Amino acid sequence: MCSLSPPSHRPSHPWNWLTCLIGSLLLGTAVPMSAARFQGRIVDADTGQTLASRVYLRDGSGRWLFVQTAVPEGSALPYEEQWVPMAQSVERHTTLSAHSFQVELPAGAYELSVQRGKEYFPLTETLHIGTDPVSREFRMHRWIDLASRGWYSGETHVHRRLTELTNVMLAEDLNVAFPVTYWTIHAGQAPDTAPSPLRKQPSPFGPRSDQGQTRISIDATHVILPRNTEYEVFRVDGKPHLLGALFVLNHKSVFAQGVPPVRSVAEQAHREGALLDLDKHSWPWSMMLVPIAKIDLFELSNNSVWQTTFGFRQSPVPVPEYMHVEKDSNGLTEWGWIDFGLQNYYALLNCGFNLQPTAGTASGVHPVPLGWSRVYVHLEGPFSPEAWIEGLKQGRSFVTTGPMLLARLDGRLPGERFPHADAQPHIYRLTGESLSARPLEALELFSNGERLRSLTVINERTPAGAYRTGFAVDVPIGGSGWMILRSLERQPDGRIRFAHTAPWHFMVPQKPLRPRREEIDTLIQRMTEEISRNRDVLAPSALAEFEEARRIYESIKANGVR
Repeated sequence: MCSLSPPSHRPSHPWNWLTCLIGSLLLGTAVPMSAARFQGRIVDADTGQTLASRVYLRDGSGRWLFVQTAVPEGSALPYEEQWVPMAQSVERHTTLSAHSFQVELPAGAYELSVQRGKEYFPLTETLHIGTDPVSREFRMHRWIDLASRGWYSGETHVHRRLTELTNVMLAEDLNVAFPVTYWTIHAGQAPDTAPSPLRKQPSPFGPRSDQGQTRISIDATHVILPRNTEYEVFRVDGKPHLLGALFVLNHKSVFAQGVPPVRSVAEQAHREGALLDLDKHSWPWSMMLVPIAKIDLFELSNNSVWQTTFGFRQSPVPVPEYMHVEKDSNGLTEWGWIDFGLQNYYALLNCGFNLQPTAGTASGVHPVPLGWSRVYVHLEGPFSPEAWIEGLKQGRSFVTTGPMLLARLDGRLPGERFPHADAQPHIYRLTGESLSARPLEALELFSNGERLRSLTVINERTPAGAYRTGFAVDVPIGGSGWMILRSLERQPDGRIRFAHTAPWHFMVPQKPLRPRREEIDTLIQRMTEEISRNRDVLAPSALAEFEEARRIYESIKANGVR
């Protein structure tokens, strides 16, 4: 069946839409021949300034429609992604520059929704269109302004074209993006020679490492960092064999080697000041990468977390029984999937790995808007990409899919390391606030992977109409370890959006934190299973990295468990 919706961003034959239209006419399908022009303008309710934004439009039958810019200097990018067989996992919207938009609509009722990043309330209205042109202004209400407080957003897993990002980043108010510009799915193949269906753009590199763009500044606080490589290994020796993904972010030179083994690439990346991002904890090779590649970033919210219907009910690796994550008759729930990742992260922190949290969507190939999951980084001074990256590396950050979480421990941001002379309890003062568009359900402190306490949720209304829970509590901390704060916001449909700080760390000399037995046993078991699965597939040098990772985990266990 043909679709008469405007074409998506995917390449298509130029005759496809016309063929559908002619076919529909010949078959007698009702194709409206007259329509009224609807023109809209989206503005900030306080300033009156026209806003870039994301627009959803559906007719009375549920068909998705796409709007266009109303002025030559504007831009409108339709986005269509639908994952099969998850037929309801659909994302169809238009991102607009800060200009008026228009669309031709037959008479009838339509639902129009407008969103802009995380800091404005969504707006949804029913439009009643007749035969006359209609012009409307839509006023968006900001419920928080984090840039005014020194917090700037970004995400580290982006598959949008470079040419799209000026439009989309401003529509989502995302300050920093790392689009994939090199990519491969083949073991041993250098990304710069690989076909690139997910890369979606020519490389910004020249033939030498000192050529090409290192940044693309959209304006003073929005920047694209285009030198990023994804190794996503699905094939070994030309045959299907899943290992997983590894991101190298903001590197300086072209990587001439493939993986596995991964150590050489990781060492080169770190020499160049690049960051290594663990896309998903559930890839078969992920727990090998952490000790061998010395991963920097762990995606607490990843490309399986969408605004649309959750679709990833099964994990590529089994979920450990000790985690007791939420499931239903179809498998993992969305919160079960998120909780699986959080508990995996906590286990790695308990083993002593210094991983900072981040977020990524894979917008461009997944049914999700850019920045739906994002990481906010705090800067003490003016915005710059260098300062933002340094803040991300230090963990002066929180990850969110909805609520905002601003907290300090003894006046220090997350990421701070507190030295202790002994293991006696020390009292710290935790202060801050969590703000959200909807009421919070929970505000929780976790220490060393276990719930330390729940804070009282207040949900007082702010002048902007948001919900605020402030806190100032004393927290006793004894011995080496770490602490995080997370907030949960339940939606009307029962789904949960969350915010999660980077960890604060506490260090007692010669008395490091020990993992729980079930955590380290699970990591060892994963390496044992991967060694068996890969033994007759990977080269000895690649298999040796799994064996080394197992020895590292066994050494951690030998030093003691809780």
